[in-house]
Amino acid sequence: MSAGDFDESLAAVHQGARSIDPGPPSASVVARGCAASGSAASAVALGSAPALPLLRPAEGTRRVALARVFAYLGPAFVVSVAYMDPGNFATNITAGSRFNYQLIWVILWSNVFAIVLQTLSAKLGIVTGKSLPEHCRELFSARVNWFLWVVGVVAAMATDLAEFLGGALGFYLLFGIPVTWGALLTGIISYLILALDRYGQRWVELAISALVSVISVSYVVELFLAKPEWDRIAYHTLVPLLGRDSVLVAVGMLGATVMPHVIFLHSHLVQSRRSQEAEAIRHHLFAEKVDVSVAMNIAFIINAAMVVVSAATFYARGLEIDSIELAHKTLEPLLGPLSAGAFGVALLASGLSSSAVGTLAGDVIMGGFVKGIAVPTWVKRLTTMLPALAIISLGLNPMRVLVLSQVTLSFALPAAIVPLLLITSRRDVMGPFTNSRPVRMVGWVIVGLVVLLNAALVVLTLVDGYTA
Repeated sequence: MSAGDFDESLAAVHQGARSIDPGPPSASVVARGCAASGSAASAVALGSAPALPLLRPAEGTRRVALARVFAYLGPAFVVSVAYMDPGNFATNITAGSRFNYQLIWVILWSNVFAIVLQTLSAKLGIVTGKSLPEHCRELFSARVNWFLWVVGVVAAMATDLAEFLGGALGFYLLFGIPVTWGALLTGIISYLILALDRYGQRWVELAISALVSVISVSYVVELFLAKPEWDRIAYHTLVPLLGRDSVLVAVGMLGATVMPHVIFLHSHLVQSRRSQEAEAIRHHLFAEKVDVSVAMNIAFIINAAMVVVSAATFYARGLEIDSIELAHKTLEPLLGPLSAGAFGVALLASGLSSSAVGTLAGDVIMGGFVKGIAVPTWVKRLTTMLPALAIISLGLNPMRVLVLSQVTLSFALPAAIVPLLLITSRRDVMGPFTNSRPVRMVGWVIVGLVVLLNAALVVLTLVDGYTA
């Protein structure tokens, strides 16, 4: 394909997008929308955010066109870490070792849910220049916002608990470092990753994307060593199948996938690239959809690979694995030290990256919901980290701690997705970018399914002692 052909194709894509998209809001429309919520002045402006090049497809060569799209990529890769965190390791390993490839379709549909919710969160930040917590502060009552603030902070703490534990287990499995000291190391490294923000958000994105790359390469190695049955993988990816016993594990997989803290966070991260020009908003939305699609599908592949490796290695040999430590210990005699090492490296990279993202989400949540709370950044980050470090130092069962953290996040999930659907469906806030009726219908179906299944996870955990 020549450069000219590529530019014509990209131009056609943009023309199609314009036929669907009602177009960018004018300055007056955006201002009126924000005035209705009490903040017209900040609807178009976003501090000193640098203007990025518009995605004019008819200009330049293929390299230039791709570079313009690449300039917007990054925020979705940060939030995608939450979809491959240590909680996912636990549920996916259990699913593969107990039910073979049967539940890969659950990961596929969880990923579809994630793409829809993260796209809506990104759209809110791009169109309005404000995060989801900031909109909640302006549109809801003080009592509601205090409730959302408490739930959001608890969710951030529960997230860091699971992520710090994953990082600590990674240090333990690879280097024999005690779990408490491993958790402390995880906190220090996470803090250093977030400190890169002083040089620009792009550096944080690059650091986290590098850790995502480590997870990806590790599981490519695992897949190569496991030699799975690809025809059966394809079948179970497309054909839903649930047995009586696998329902509990399927609910746990969904509960470990859709995370409330990154729904709050995504609407904040996209603002670093937001321009004041109305035309740039349209192009930013297009590029962020590409960002979300690529990042979330990488997360899907990694999660599916976890199930596949577990099925091909453990289920095929009649082994039921119920802990991360046992999975690591069992891999070495079955597939060799390279497999066990790759597993440990992937877990460590997951723990380090997801703990940084969880702490960053805590920043956004603490500073967004309630007016008049001016807390230094380092205090907000320590507030999110310290409870996780304290609980891990008690020496509790790691798998049980992971499960309890997922239950906590299940309670917190409606506090993120319900306000998101309500606000992005308001024309006085979103202008011509208000959710269409089909989008609202799909969104509320997802909300209903996610809330129902997560409630089932909570009930089954408390009543039946479910620990997958």
